[in-house]
Amino acid sequence: MNDGTASGVASLNAGLFPANAGESHTFVLQDPGAAAPRTVVLVSAIVTSTPVQNVSTIPGGAAGGSVGYMLFNDHLATAEPALINAVRQLGAAGVTDLVVDIRYNGGGYLDIASEFAYMIAGPGPTSGRAFETLRFNARHPGVDPVTGASIVPTPFLSTTQGFTPSPAAGQALPYLGLSRVYVLTGSGTCSASESVINSLRGVGVQVIQVGSSTCGKPYGFYPADNCGTTYFSIQFQGENQLGFANYPDGFVPQNGATSGIDPGAVLPGCSVADDFTHALGDPAESRLSVALLLRSGASCPAATGAAALGAVNLAAAPEGSVLKSPFLTNRILRPR
Repeated sequence: MNDGTASGVASLNAGLFPANAGESHTFVLQDPGAAAPRTVVLVSAIVTSTPVQNVSTIPGGAAGGSVGYMLFNDHLATAEPALINAVRQLGAAGVTDLVVDIRYNGGGYLDIASEFAYMIAGPGPTSGRAFETLRFNARHPGVDPVTGASIVPTPFLSTTQGFTPSPAAGQALPYLGLSRVYVLTGSGTCSASESVINSLRGVGVQVIQVGSSTCGKPYGFYPADNCGTTYFSIQFQGENQLGFANYPDGFVPQNGATSGIDPGAVLPGCSVADDFTHALGDPAESRLSVALLLRSGASCPAATGAAALGAVNLAAAPEGSVLKSPFLTNRILRPR
């Protein structure tokens, strides 16, 4: 318990930030409106994040073919082998379309985003073209002020970058070679996730958006450590092959609230509220079900009364969110 003393503060910090796995800490919590507090015992553990989940193949129905689905939550180092395995699995299954669920993906490493965009599109549209070009302010038109290097476009990375021991750096990435992709988005779709959308659109891959507007972070930075504190100050803006980077209000489905939005940030697709009644990856889940129906030629459901296509009422349903660290809600560059 924190009673304001040094020992109380130390006890609270030990409970919130345990030094070792297996530590047991007791918390007494007072819920708003509750007559009495409740006691919760938490045991610390080492938890490994699984950034890519629910990789599956869905029958294409009347539209024919088959549809790949994956939930992609974070552009972490461990996402590199996970994305490779997912693309290999879906490629072996012969999928003809892909639905990428990034509604809760707040960002992370831009190199992971570049690899993933390449794995979706393949070498045809991406070879020799820019995944993203950094633009700093007018004082630094051609030189990266952090590294001192000349600014050159970041390519679509076609080989592993060695984020983890396996696979090692320099291995050829698998790819699906798709000309379109469906993305399920929400307000938590930020930064590096938006770079995947923007970069693919820049090389002619059709991106169909189902969900709500993304968060709008075309900006980025190099993290800088100083005396135990890491600073994340905005330093640059990322442009695609066509020079587009104007989406500070996010990417918006075409039937969403598009007033005042740059036309380049308005995507084909549908506004569909988050669905908490079905598991992510369930074909009956609202956003996924609408993506599948769009593939078959259906029109968007209305923002209200969307039950005709299995979507929930946009006006009545809240937006889901996942609390994440600053590292996982931004686009992160690795100095080369």
